[in-house]
Amino acid sequence: MEIKGLSVAQKYAAARPATEPEEHAGALNAAKNVALDFAAALAEGEETAKAAMIGNADPHSLVTALAQTELVVETAVTVRNKVVEAYQEILRMPV
Repeated sequence: MEIKGLSVAQKYAAARPATEPEEHAGALNAAKNVALDFAAALAEGEETAKAAMIGNADPHSLVTALAQTELVVETAVTVRNKVVEAYQEILRMPV
């Protein structure tokens, strides 16, 4: 009987990690990756602009890089605005 109880306990311990929710590391890693992608897009646009200024890049690549940078910045501003709206809505909720 003791062996059977031990077997059940081991099976429970093995199955338990699969049922437990993960820490907030998934959301944190996602936010970190988004921030790194944002910084990389800005840096790439800046490098292309510098290369175009000294004549090492064609105008088409400069326009493409600037359009990409503009899109990234507009997306970041939109996300920020949505976060601020959500925060303000939470503050307006009655307690």
